[in-house]
Amino acid sequence: MPEIRIPVAPPVILPLPAGTSRPKWSVMIPVYNCADYLRQTLEAVLQQAPAPEFMQIEVVDDASTDANMEALVAEVGNGRISYFRQPQNVGSLRNFETCINRATGFLVHILHGDDLVKPGYYSRIGALFDRYPAIGAAFCRYVYVGESGKPLYYRDEEMETPGILDNWLARLAQRQRLQFCTVTVKREVYEKLGGFYGVNYGEDWEMWVRIAQHYPMGYEPEVLAAYRLHGKSISGQSYATAKNLKDLQWVIRAIQQYLPEAEKTELYREAMKFYAHYGIKIANDLWYGLRSREGAKIQVQEALSMHVDPLLLWKISKLYIKMTLNITSFIPRNKESDH
Repeated sequence: MPEIRIPVAPPVILPLPAGTSRPKWSVMIPVYNCADYLRQTLEAVLQQAPAPEFMQIEVVDDASTDANMEALVAEVGNGRISYFRQPQNVGSLRNFETCINRATGFLVHILHGDDLVKPGYYSRIGALFDRYPAIGAAFCRYVYVGESGKPLYYRDEEMETPGILDNWLARLAQRQRLQFCTVTVKREVYEKLGGFYGVNYGEDWEMWVRIAQHYPMGYEPEVLAAYRLHGKSISGQSYATAKNLKDLQWVIRAIQQYLPEAEKTELYREAMKFYAHYGIKIANDLWYGLRSREGAKIQVQEALSMHVDPLLLWKISKLYIKMTLNITSFIPRNKESDH
């Protein structure tokens, strides 16, 4: 395994050796210190899993320290789920790389150990690949859930009926519109385009845009996956230092290479504007949810480096007045989400 934790270029995904026995599906579950949620994640997959000859299920453990993950997998899986442990912690991107290289299926679903799939995910997403063989990936609508698994809010539909998304490259370049748990990718696509790289927050957005440049993408409007929000996640940990916004700016710059020349400037501007406003949403969350005055200020400063408009300044002024007066009552945030 390479020593560099964050690859500076897409890692190579090797084709499988000739003669390898291949199921249709590989459900690869990267985990690191998520024992509180993993049982629920595995049970959700097992409830709809076909026989082993049709679906590989494997937990790829990045040297967790919070529990005996191997024992947990053995208990829940009862022999149906395989387990691989990294000899040392390699970081999320290298663990994703391991997941893909260990996958033997034609379709690879990377499902984080704290997220969920709902009944019907594999049959409905599989049907999209059967119906539209040219697509390189497919995803579904999803719901955000809290630590307890209770629904928080639902992602808006991309379209009303299952099918191939129209003008998807430009739409996706404006902002992140999907989560890992929703997406299945053909292994051959990863073999052609490589793995995840560059940053720890937003690396999947870069990947989905990279795929959209080369392949049409399928979509299922039924809510078939759940993305869990909690403080221990990479997303939650990045907010206090505004690393989320710094990484997203890297992604916005990186995806320019995949866009038509005539659209680059406008899409760049739109993305920077969207995520500047998103930064103020996070600043509000940090203040109202965690009472983190410094974290909120850092988000605001980074947002202002990305974009400025009257509405943004009004939102910042409102937040700063609340912080000055030490007002901490909750104000519901806009349900339209980013990442």
